[in-house]
Amino acid sequence: MEWHITDAQNLAIIDRQISDGVFSPAEYEIVKRVVYATGDLEYKHLIKFSHHALQSGAAALAARTTIVVDVQMVQVGIAYNIQHTFANPVYCSMNVATYPQKQKTSVAWGIKTLAKRYPEAIFVVGQAQTAFAALMDLISSEEIRPTLIVATPPGFIGVEADKKSLQDSLIPHIIIENTKGNAVVATAIINGLIDLAWQAYGVKK
Repeated sequence: MEWHITDAQNLAIIDRQISDGVFSPAEYEIVKRVVYATGDLEYKHLIKFSHHALQSGAAALAARTTIVVDVQMVQVGIAYNIQHTFANPVYCSMNVATYPQKQKTSVAWGIKTLAKRYPEAIFVVGQAQTAFAALMDLISSEEIRPTLIVATPPGFIGVEADKKSLQDSLIPHIIIENTKGNAVVATAIINGLIDLAWQAYGVKK
């Protein structure tokens, strides 16, 4: 990702406000990206990383693992970065053709379809709570085992229980606690992870 001098100046201000030694250096880079993308310092308390989440995600990116996202905003938001680094295939659940269903939304059916097709993918759920619930159902039934889940969907009903289930699982994950979160946050997380992985595994130009 390319940075302008104003980006560096803003990131320096964020450094002074959130540098408290709680995070590892790699985690700190992700947190800083989220705070910069949202302008919200509260996220430094809300973002949670499972053990080895960043290591698992970086290795998966380097291995060209498929990325599955819930909404087009995330797909578009990471497209330039991924195309100019590892070139992983990226699929959006909203673009999957499904039959009309009463029990689930189209985005939930789309992510379920893609999850069965790519059970070990990197999943990024930025906005759709129903997609996250569908993903957790597949994990609970042991139909899929994702390499990494980035989950930031906002919501007041059910989403916290799904986040707790994910935290109790052995699936590497990055989540936002409480009802906050959105596709902007998810995009910042995955773009930060791509940049970290490229520093570790990428070919220098």
